[in-house]
Amino acid sequence: MSGIWTIIAAAVSFAIAGIMGLWLVPFLRRLHFGQTILEEGPNWHKGKQGTPTMGGFMFIVSSIVVTAVCVLLHHFMGMKDGIPPETTLQMAKVLGGLFMAAAYGAIGFLDDFVKVAKKRNLGLTPKQKLALQFFVAIAYLAVMYLFGDDSKTWIPFVGMVDIGLLYYPIAAVLIVGIVNAVNLTDGIDGLDGSVTFFAGIFMMLISGYCARIGLSIMSAALAGGCLGFLLWNFNPAKTFMGDTGSLYLGGYLCAVIFGLDMELLLIPIGMIYICEMFSVILQVTYFKLTHGKRLFKMSPIHHHFEMCGWSEVKIVIVFSFVETLFCAGALALVIFGR
Repeated sequence: MSGIWTIIAAAVSFAIAGIMGLWLVPFLRRLHFGQTILEEGPNWHKGKQGTPTMGGFMFIVSSIVVTAVCVLLHHFMGMKDGIPPETTLQMAKVLGGLFMAAAYGAIGFLDDFVKVAKKRNLGLTPKQKLALQFFVAIAYLAVMYLFGDDSKTWIPFVGMVDIGLLYYPIAAVLIVGIVNAVNLTDGIDGLDGSVTFFAGIFMMLISGYCARIGLSIMSAALAGGCLGFLLWNFNPAKTFMGDTGSLYLGGYLCAVIFGLDMELLLIPIGMIYICEMFSVILQVTYFKLTHGKRLFKMSPIHHHFEMCGWSEVKIVIVFSFVETLFCAGALALVIFGR
């Protein structure tokens, strides 16, 4: 019976996000909320100048509404039968995770709004963004602690391991790192949405296997919302998700994995995002050490492949395939390593 809720969540989230685009895209155009393209980006991206941004509201609204409604309905129906399907802590992890993702989306919205208002591709300063992002991560961890969460994390083939107070600074850095890594992945039509769609599918399967129906519903709503958004974002994109959407996706991804107490799964499930982030770090470091030489033709790494002649569609397909392989590995770790 629980599996039906995940199917409902995915389908309804897909429908809401897809239909919402019929209204949102023209609305953003009327407001002239167009993307300003980086001057140092690929030259052919100049044609995307003015494409409406902040389209991430499609999956933000769909995933939050669908998750909240389905999880609460499922919970109260269980209480009615005398067997609540989720503990208070598990419910807190779902709803608290939604608030964390929404808070990151709000930071992204502020960043996007500054960009649109100033008609340039620079919004909040890096220090401002990092300060806000760490504040959200720390607030989330503090709330989870107040609800009874501990400092244990799951290690494959070992089990739950308590790493003590060290858990909290590591967790905060990990959350902020993944959020920014997902943000860096949003650089070509359909890439971030496609990669996150597959991440959502496998997080749904992992959550279901662990009998965490709330997180399974949450993951299904994310996957459905991303698919609905891709109707408007796949090449050629009619709208971009903006930092509003990409920071939200990063927060949502962390919310599900932290909710499962399987933080190490962020490595295989987030492998594409991590590679994108480290391609930038390596590029900048190599550039400074060699006084002007470049390791990649352009970073993040999806731009490197663009400069090598790959089409945007090919990059999305290959990156999504690689993401699927790593996510399948994460699922296998959970099945055989518990």
